[in-house]
Amino acid sequence: MTYRIEFQQDASLVLASEIRGPKPLPAHRSPATGIVPPSHPHLCHRRTTRPGDGDMLLRWWSYRYRPPQRSGLLAASLVLLIPSFFPSLFIPLGRTFPSIFSEWNAPQPKHLSLLKGALQHRTSIDKKSELWAPLAPQGWKPCIRPSTTSSLPSKLNGFIQVFLDGGLNQQRMAICDAVAVAKILNATLVIPHLEVNPVWQDMSSFEEIFDIDHFIDTLKEDISISRGLPKEYSWSTREYYAIGIRATRVKTAPVHASADWYLENVLPVLYSYGIAAISPFSHRLTFDNLPGDIQRLRCKVNFQALAFVPHITALGQTLVKRLRNPIHEKTNEYIKEIQDENEAGSGKFAVLHLRFDKDMTAHSSCDFGGGKAERLALAKYRQVIWQGRVLNSQFTDEELRGQGRCPLTPEEIGLLLVALGFDSSTRLFLASHKVYGGEARISSLLKLFPLMEDKKNLASEEELMQVDGKASLLAAVDYFVSMHADIFISASPGNMHNAVLGYRTYKNLKTIRPSMSLLGQLFLNKSIEWSDFQQAVESGHKTRQGQIRLRKPKQSIYTYPATDCMCGG
Repeated sequence: MTYRIEFQQDASLVLASEIRGPKPLPAHRSPATGIVPPSHPHLCHRRTTRPGDGDMLLRWWSYRYRPPQRSGLLAASLVLLIPSFFPSLFIPLGRTFPSIFSEWNAPQPKHLSLLKGALQHRTSIDKKSELWAPLAPQGWKPCIRPSTTSSLPSKLNGFIQVFLDGGLNQQRMAICDAVAVAKILNATLVIPHLEVNPVWQDMSSFEEIFDIDHFIDTLKEDISISRGLPKEYSWSTREYYAIGIRATRVKTAPVHASADWYLENVLPVLYSYGIAAISPFSHRLTFDNLPGDIQRLRCKVNFQALAFVPHITALGQTLVKRLRNPIHEKTNEYIKEIQDENEAGSGKFAVLHLRFDKDMTAHSSCDFGGGKAERLALAKYRQVIWQGRVLNSQFTDEELRGQGRCPLTPEEIGLLLVALGFDSSTRLFLASHKVYGGEARISSLLKLFPLMEDKKNLASEEELMQVDGKASLLAAVDYFVSMHADIFISASPGNMHNAVLGYRTYKNLKTIRPSMSLLGQLFLNKSIEWSDFQQAVESGHKTRQGQIRLRKPKQSIYTYPATDCMCGG
């Protein structure tokens, strides 16, 4: 017998596993070696199932005949009858509240006094004008042309392959590094292979995300790029490297390796075999002590060569247009473009990047108000995914928040936005894959910003067809909209935040960087009044709204492109 049960975005069921016993997990993929069976006991079995988007079918149980026991039959009958007589327990009302099998209780606002003050707050016209005004020129401009012009060498040293793990923006940075490494080694770069991320589960390839023709054409004067390997090297695949030790695989590249390391360790492999496969490759090239032309090449890849495929660009442009030209409430049709070019598309909008998925919340080890059930579920997730090796888990929630190490909740980022001058009239685009806790988690944010939109609100099912269910493509759409927003703000640091911050710095666009340590301390103060909170937030963020910050040693060139890729004056 099969029962149909609706879930919140990240609700887990435990009853089925209690009836059936532990259920083995599928094999996990390793970016370096391919598919590897889990060896840790916690990776072999777990009692919760991870739901996907939409409905999930749960096979209640199937068992062999056992001698009848009155208590067992009675319990089984009750379990079978409950869904029939109390369906509301299994289907959350309005998809806002968790069912009895959820791994979290519906979170209530944690800062009621501040929320009340924010709902009553009114922003002056002068403050709004100041907030939405574009950044004034800061004396920096893009500067990525090589210092000297030279043609590609007639003889190359072989082929470089890279296998890239992580999410879209981590892979984006690794692609830039791969181009730089190929240049350092005077080798041909094979179009990078994108691994399937165990969290996002997206199998999209490079050419399904990025415009491969544009990529090759933009870099044709810098390096040699091949769409694939010639026939004599067709054996060099990720499957080949997954089943044994291979002389052509380089798996010892240290994090932030120097150019000399590649010349000493990878170039000999190219000389001997004509090909070298580097895996893992994320964050495997230093940001310091590299020739200026190599640094500028990395920025050229990032800001010019990596353009999205046409259908992603078209969808992104559609969303931006609709954000600037709001929907007419009465006719439910988008307002036609204004003929006057000075007024067309004049509507302002901000993008809020809210990464508040289960992976992020679990790794932070912070308490987000979902009760004991949530704390236990996140602790179990940490044990399964990272075998408990999470540094933050040794600290208390108060210690983590005081140090600014907890991602902002939707409620907290909403309070920050209001304190900075945004209000209920703000057009806010939510760039997010999945919010842990579902609609209940973002209810306070929606109260503060009723005009908040996301991809699914702004586009039809037909328009989303090519990207729906593909995390990397959806992230690409969010990235495109973030590129073109009047203001961008991220609720937590991470690869998306870093990538967008770098682009908007390069283009001199306003980006608000929350002061996590300041906000952590403010939110720990349960007696703080709204006026004091608002004043502290405003004062603490005056210099965090897009002002150029020069890259310091060890900092990422993709987050801080000045001075490597920008010229003063």
